[in-house]
Amino acid sequence: MRSLFHLAFHVTDLDEARRFYGGVLGCVEGRSTDTWVDFDFFDHQISLHLGEPFKTTRTGKVGGQLVPMPHFGLVLQRAQWQAMADRLKAAGTEFVLEPQLRYPGQPGEQWTMFFCDPFGNPIEVKGFESLEGLYAR
Repeated sequence: MRSLFHLAFHVTDLDEARRFYGGVLGCVEGRSTDTWVDFDFFDHQISLHLGEPFKTTRTGKVGGQLVPMPHFGLVLQRAQWQAMADRLKAAGTEFVLEPQLRYPGQPGEQWTMFFCDPFGNPIEVKGFESLEGLYAR
């Protein structure tokens, strides 16, 4: 059985959220009211509600680098990951962690990048040659 993930979090401006999630990331907008908007986040549902975003800190130590916590993100096939990286670069996105290869030649080898939405919510996008490598040990 296929499961879908749902995540609801705060943003401070729905129009800016639409520009970023709809325009930059290419997510399709779903239902909305004057206080929230849903997006199809690569076949998962995110609900952006007006409010104060999570406080984040760079305390997650992964591969010798500190990454923002908490964060959410995507796991894509390598070609889709590269297309996303190119799209973000073309949009002038400031990266917390530039697109790069992590764990080269090891189990779990992956491409990764971290960036924030306009409200400071950190997002990680991982890319794998094969999604079967996601849980490799």
